Amino acid sequence: MFIPVVDQNNRSLMPTTPSRARRWIKSGKATPFFKKGVFCVRLNQEPSNRNTQPIAVGIDPGAKREAYTVKSQSHTYLNIQAHAVDWVKDHVEVRRNMRHARRFRHTPCRQNRQNRLVNKQKLPPSTKARWQWKLRICKWLTLIFPVSTFVVEDVQAKTWKGARKWNAMFSPIEVGKTWFYSELEKFANLETRTGNDTYEMRQSLGLKKSQNKLSNKFDAHCVDSWVLANWFVGGHQKPENTQLIEIVPLEFHRRQLHRLQHTAGHTRSRYGGTISAGFKRGSVVKHPKFGFCYVGGWQESPTKKDPDRKTISLHSLGTGKRLTQNATPKDCFFKSYGSWRISTATKFA
Repeated sequence: MFIPVVDQNNRSLMPTTPSRARRWIKSGKATPFFKKGVFCVRLNQEPSNRNTQPIAVGIDPGAKREAYTVKSQSHTYLNIQAHAVDWVKDHVEVRRNMRHARRFRHTPCRQNRQNRLVNKQKLPPSTKARWQWKLRICKWLTLIFPVSTFVVEDVQAKTWKGARKWNAMFSPIEVGKTWFYSELEKFANLETRTGNDTYEMRQSLGLKKSQNKLSNKFDAHCVDSWVLANWFVGGHQKPENTQLIEIVPLEFHRRQLHRLQHTAGHTRSRYGGTISAGFKRGSVVKHPKFGFCYVGGWQESPTKKDPDRKTISLHSLGTGKRLTQNATPKDCFFKSYGSWRISTATKFA
């Protein structure tokens, strides 16, 4: 494994070995810190040189799982398997049903507006969330590695001859990837390869891909992202580093007027929100009993001494399992904001 390095101005430098990073920390030349779950070091003095090698990030998009590999000609620095954001479509449908139900019940609500997005270029909410998730990961990688090129397996859809409007806006995936490519070029150079190109490169190296798409092993998805990165920078005939980390995005429920289904007595309690008793949901905190964990929901727990008492739920960073619902905010020490967790079950798969 290699440790990402940044300078005093948080500009990324070439990664270093763990032994050298330990010597830097022990002598005071560097300060350790975590960047979205990855251990990094920040130099406390001017680096001896700022020379960098070409570093490519191979990206293998997917519907359920996707892979990222950070590689140079000499080393494979990081392999990532990420879960795709696939719940936005269901959330939008629930929101639409709730709005229709309120109008059917003749409750006070705003009047229906005309569709203001007709004949305008737009991204559907589910498509936008999927490609924004990919862009967030890429931006995070550029903050800790001096990335020079992104190599993406291009997603192609069928076009119709002579259908100008269809060919321009025929698929949400096509529109989403076009937006993603335009944003990605702001960070570094962009190279695209087709799925057939990836297959041929994998076959030429004698590598096999697993048929189990939901597996958390290297040969499920990271083998393709590694092949894409290796195609650009070269240096290896077989992967020398097959360790990977698995990233799981946190599913936030935005604030709703009430729950979809009422409880006994036809009461509809509040639901959702991104703030829990002063903490932003997903924030990493340190608790005296449960250690490092992230913040979930909250509830009112009044007592005679404290009628305004509120408690928050804490979840495991590794598994997402809820640890408690009765943690008091004053016992939680804020560390950083977060929108995903790194699964420890596959940290060294």
